[in-house]
This record gives sequence, C-alpha cells and structure tokens, in this order.
Amino acid sequence: MKIPAKYQGLRGNSLAGESSQPATARTSSGVEAAASDEVLLDAYSRSVAAAVEKASPSVVNIEVRQQVTHGGRTGETGGSGSGFILSRDGFILTNSHVIHGAAAIQVSLVDGREYPATLIGDDPDTDLAVVRIDAPGLVQAELGESARLKPGQIAIAIGNPFGFQTTVTAGVISALGRSLRAQTGRLIDNVIQTDAALNPGNSGGPLVDSRGRVIGVNTAIIRPAQGICFATAIDTAKFVAGWLIKDGKFRRAVIGVAGQDVPLPRRVVRFYGLPVETGVLVIDVEKGSPGEKAGLRSGDVIIGFNDATVPSVAALHKLLLGKEIGVESFLTVIRHTEKLRLGVTPEESRAAGRELAVR
Repeated sequence: MKIPAKYQGLRGNSLAGESSQPATARTSSGVEAAASDEVLLDAYSRSVAAAVEKASPSVVNIEVRQQVTHGGRTGETGGSGSGFILSRDGFILTNSHVIHGAAAIQVSLVDGREYPATLIGDDPDTDLAVVRIDAPGLVQAELGESARLKPGQIAIAIGNPFGFQTTVTAGVISALGRSLRAQTGRLIDNVIQTDAALNPGNSGGPLVDSRGRVIGVNTAIIRPAQGICFATAIDTAKFVAGWLIKDGKFRRAVIGVAGQDVPLPRRVVRFYGLPVETGVLVIDVEKGSPGEKAGLRSGDVIIGFNDATVPSVAALHKLLLGKEIGVESFLTVIRHTEKLRLGVTPEESRAAGRELAVR
C-alpha cells in the first residue's frame, strides 16, 4: 500500500524533519554551556594567576632561632613563618608569634637572597610584628582596604608552609568581623575568616584579593576543622604597623570589651540624627575591666568615644591610644533603642608577651 506523500517521513507521532531539530538544538546548547563553563574557569584561573604574579615578589620566608631551657639544660630550637615587604627600605610585616622571643631572624627573598633581620616592633595583642632587612631592589606589596570586603570575594593565601616557598591556596572570604583570642588573652577583633587553606609556615604571609592587593595577614587555623582559617584585617595591620615602625611598640589603652562591626537600625539613626550608620556591637565585657565599671553590657552598640564617632572596631582601636590611658572619657552607646552616655577610664593593655599556639 502506498503511503500518501503528506504522511511520508512520520516517525511515531513526530515528523522526521522536525525531530532532528530539537536534538541539534540540545546538542548545540550543551556545547555552548560547556564552552561557557570553560571560559569562566579560565577567567578564574587567570585572575588568581595574575594576583599571585603581582603579590609573590613581596612575600618572604622567615626563619628564627630561639634559646630554650628544658630540664636545666639550655638549647636552641628553630621555627619558620612568612611575611611580606611593606616598603622598599626593608620593613617587613609578619606575625608576632612567628618572631617573638627569637634570638636570630633570617629572611629569604623570593629570588633566593638571604639577609639577617632586626626586630623593629612586636604587638602580641594583634599578633603583628615588624622586622627590617638591609637589602636593595625590594618589591613592596600593594595594600588594599579590608573595610570594602564582602563575603564571597576571592581570597588568595601566599606563604611558605612546611618550608615550601611561595605556595598558593585560593578560596573565598567566608565571613567578616570574627574575633580570635590571642595568647595574651585579648580578642583580636575584625578578623577575616577564609577557606583558603593555611598550614604551619603560612603565618604572617599575605591574604590577597583578585587584584593582588593585601587584604589580611594570615594568622591562624582551627586544627580539627577544614576550611576555617583566619587573617588579621589589613586596615588593623596598617595602623598597628605604623606605630611599631614609629615607636617600636604599640602602647594601647583598653576598655575591656570584645566587639564586631554591625549596621544600626535605620529608625534609630533617623530618630537620633546619628552621624554614623554602623557601630561596634559589644559581644563580651571582661570582668573588672573599665567597660564593666562603666556599665557596658553585651548587646550594647558603641557609636562614639568622647567627641569622635565610632563606626567600626578599627576606628575604636585608633582612638584608644596610649594618651587615653588613665584619662576619664565617655562612650556613646545604643542600648536597644535608647541612647546612653557612659563614663569610662581606659587602662593600659597588659600584653603577656606570649605567642599564639597555632601557627
């Protein structure tokens, strides 16, 4: 039996000519998606590689020798860490726990040159230290601004874990505004949390963004966990390093609270006509501290110190300088929806001078 021409090409319930078109479209779409993924992956790789190429010449390896006494015997032990060059005249930023108590410090540059280093200043409260070498042709790191960071941004850690020079790990910024307790007992505020892997020897190295700008100083890891690493924010590091270079130490006034940056409710900002939209949320108040004596409570938000606004932890740190020690001052705080003025007398920070246990 002859099939009418109009039904020729039928396959089941579809026309042969039509059934081949969706298959072609699906195949084409799959190829395009695969190509798009490849392009995105390649763009990510290029971004990381460019950032590393820019930042790695400023990264150094730091070897230390320490005198130790055990069982009545005195011996020498070694340790290592990382750092990065702050300026062409030889200032290098690293962690306090990398160099604290060192009898000798040796710095190795990325080009293989080695130089003895001198300790300029050490601040265990923020786990930061500055050393200096006398060397020509140094490449200084470009410093970014941690205040502009957002969770999810690319974060790249560069360092020398286990002695392997210029090792790179990449991840993202997992969270901002974390607090990390130093061995001195003081909380390091405004710490960056990242999943970029850190290992022993990474301490003091830079955490950089996709443009190769330093956004943090690699500080510590939580050993039992995976993907939970911390870096001191570069805004805090720049401020502390400046004082260490200038005075060799950081004489700090404290009020005995731990806090993090938070936005203020818009209705509170409008009601009081506040000049800031963020403040410092009080997480913990140390017993017997000036903050406790002033009446500060967990949950209060500090927005002012004397006549200055306090939009962030970094801003409060900048105000609590040595000159404020023992001087009667006042805090402006928001408690629930009430605006309060509390008298406080800051005291000097009592750094115990011990290093962080985790490198």
